Amino acid sequence: MNNDWTALTVTTSTEAVEAVSNILMEAGAVGIQIKDAADFKKETIDAHGTWFDPATIPHLATGAQVIGYFEPATSLIEKRDHLASQVKALAQFGLDPGAATVTLADVRQQDWADVWKKYYHPLRVSRFLTIVPKWEHYTPQQPDELVLTLDPGMAFGTGTHPTTQLMLSLLESLVRGGETMIDVGTGSGILAIAAERLGVSQILATDVDEIAVKNAQANIALNPVSHITVKANDLLQGLTVSADLIVANILAEVLVPLIPQVPSRLNPHGHFLLAGIIAEKADLIRQTLQDNGFTIAQRRDAVGWVAFDAVLKA
Repeated sequence: MNNDWTALTVTTSTEAVEAVSNILMEAGAVGIQIKDAADFKKETIDAHGTWFDPATIPHLATGAQVIGYFEPATSLIEKRDHLASQVKALAQFGLDPGAATVTLADVRQQDWADVWKKYYHPLRVSRFLTIVPKWEHYTPQQPDELVLTLDPGMAFGTGTHPTTQLMLSLLESLVRGGETMIDVGTGSGILAIAAERLGVSQILATDVDEIAVKNAQANIALNPVSHITVKANDLLQGLTVSADLIVANILAEVLVPLIPQVPSRLNPHGHFLLAGIIAEKADLIRQTLQDNGFTIAQRRDAVGWVAFDAVLKA
């Protein structure tokens, strides 16, 4: 009996990484690994919280690869062409699919189990926040350091991608304590977990994907947080609650229909934080925000990605 897992690798572009990840998750992938050349454009923080030059370590020169890990006995050969077609079709939504090639390789059970430990280590992502995979023993280096424990085996938003780090830095700059928050498209739950650790008092985290909901709940259980509710929901549709903070780290194409839903759910003087925006889409999101009564309070950029802090005009 063959107990090998299958690694399905899609070669694509930086801007399509999240969309391709979603395609693979919907196809049954139980783990996603991302290799993105954009993550190596400038020096950053290593696993020990010190700066390093990414040019000194091997990485893709251009584009990105999204690797999905599938359980033994999953038949992917007949799905390969269909998945390639789905990736190529992203062009219809304004995303560059890149090469859109799909390759398969067997991965031994033990190798698959170890792959996350190879790629994920404690990562200091901001002044106060450090992300630690659940298998690592980590002692905070400073008295005010907040540890976010994650199992990165199943989800996006593990903290290694610039969009997540941009959003975490915005949260860190804005949270004063006692706020309420809605996290739209929660994924791994990392933003909700970070928000409560920073002082947000009540959080509703939503995702349209039931798998993401379960994964977020599992990650929340790894952390000393108790004021996060996770539910399946399509953006803000049907929600009657309002919040001081509404955050969404999702594709620009999904942010466009979300933006008109936000004003009625955002408390007076509240902040709407948006990330997941490839730089080429920043003007589209800025204009959509302005058309819906928002003004930009902050813009932050990182290696081709943009995040906005938007507030309603007085």
